[in-house]
Amino acid sequence: MAPIYKIAVIQLYPKPLAASTNHAKAISFIRDAAAQKCDLAVLPEYHISNWLPDEPAFKSICDDYQKYISAYQALAKELNICVVPGTIVETHGDELHNVAYFISKNGEILSQYKKKNLWHPERPHLTSSSHTPHVAFDTPLGKVGLLICWDLAFPEAFRELITQGAKTIIIPTFWTMSDCNEAGLRWNPQAERVFLECTLTARCFENTCCVVFANAGGPVGKKTTGDYAGLSQVAVPFVGALGKLGREEGMSVVNLDMQILEDAEDNYKVRADIAQEGWHYGYTARPAGQDDKADSKL
Repeated sequence: MAPIYKIAVIQLYPKPLAASTNHAKAISFIRDAAAQKCDLAVLPEYHISNWLPDEPAFKSICDDYQKYISAYQALAKELNICVVPGTIVETHGDELHNVAYFISKNGEILSQYKKKNLWHPERPHLTSSSHTPHVAFDTPLGKVGLLICWDLAFPEAFRELITQGAKTIIIPTFWTMSDCNEAGLRWNPQAERVFLECTLTARCFENTCCVVFANAGGPVGKKTTGDYAGLSQVAVPFVGALGKLGREEGMSVVNLDMQILEDAEDNYKVRADIAQEGWHYGYTARPAGQDDKADSKL
């Protein structure tokens, strides 16, 4: 019988550059999730600092990245809960890295992932993981993969993870309604909502996987705080969104019955097809750890 996991998706409002306030609020949400006997709590991208890379205080917050990682490790161990603390921006020499961690119930870092597909305004500021392969890893919730925000737009990222056996893809995100350009907004002011709802559901069906999507939320329609898209959810095949939030801050707790992924695979046989010898899209199924020519140049 497939296991059932209890997952908390935390749609936190990251007050701009208020690192201590945001961290304290994140801790409070995680404690609430642990009190509800959750197996996993997931926070959004940029939950410590918000995204204001041109502000001098932004880099100062990034310099303190290890403090926050260590605090989440201690908290996970104290509360006996797995934690993905959104993303934490780190300074490494002259570079800024946007990194997601999976922390186990004993406080151990099981994996980390540096954002690969940078959103266009991020590219002058962040360093991508570039040709470093996506890697699935073992956790108390089974085989998991980490992606971040704009990675959602690239099905190749999902395929690289599911060919390694990932059943759950966790995506901390900082996605706003204004990420659409003026032309797109003229066509549909809700374009980003359509993008997220359609793409999250499609990724679940086309990969027979679960997607844990934790977006930022907060005050709606205020220029000083951003126009957050929210819609945090756990998405699965057959059903779509479990526990979908709106656009303001909050937390959703759902039960994820992993049997739904087995039933989806029995029906669609996506993983079985990909595993066939001579699969005609073989270039998408690079084994874990196998370097390609681009990797060898790094």
